[in-house]
Amino acid sequence: MKEEISILSPYLHLFNDASGVAHEAARRILTAADRAITAKGSFSIVLAGGSTPESTYRLLVDADTDWAKWRIYFGDERCLPVEDAERNSVMAASAWLDHVMIPDENIHPIPAEQGAAAGASAYSLLVADAVPFDMVLLGMGEDGHTASLFPGQIHSESELVHAVHDAPKPPPDRVSLSRTALSDCSELLILVTGAGKKEAVIRWKQGEDLPIANIGAHDTVDILLDKDAAGA
Repeated sequence: MKEEISILSPYLHLFNDASGVAHEAARRILTAADRAITAKGSFSIVLAGGSTPESTYRLLVDADTDWAKWRIYFGDERCLPVEDAERNSVMAASAWLDHVMIPDENIHPIPAEQGAAAGASAYSLLVADAVPFDMVLLGMGEDGHTASLFPGQIHSESELVHAVHDAPKPPPDRVSLSRTALSDCSELLILVTGAGKKEAVIRWKQGEDLPIANIGAHDTVDILLDKDAAGA
């Protein structure tokens, strides 16, 4: 089952389950990579954390693509030690990046182990040179947050990367790309799965000012949603 439904962003694509979302996300990522590599010789992507992105990453391991042309960035990171299993960079490495031939110098984890302020300052320099990204991958939390941009928190609009303190989910200190940086991309792909997201999806469709609702893209925005999250 797949259908398109009007929502705040241009297209929402509905799938039976989280597996369907992960497979479609992997397909779209590889298509975008092939297109970018053909057009300009490289492909830059910002990765998300979470279980559905992790399933997507595992599907990319056996892909036929020119891995040497990929450039990997991260949308957010927890301020934890480099090897901590709760870090998005560790999850992505275990599920995918350690198993393919992307050069180490092309993988750019957020140095959140330095602390929120220092990590954000360092990563902002890298992001300034990297934008616009070819693709940004995002998830959504049950409260409508995305990356580590949480409802009710205020950040400077001039920043590319934010130092996040007092996050409502542990750990409280994080580093997150800003709305400005996340929106500076050709393609935005948002993955939303699970019944726990249903209320946030409803709030989003009703026009509530959620962090996820404030991210855009230069060319295309697509939301991949499973039936549980849609309440279908």
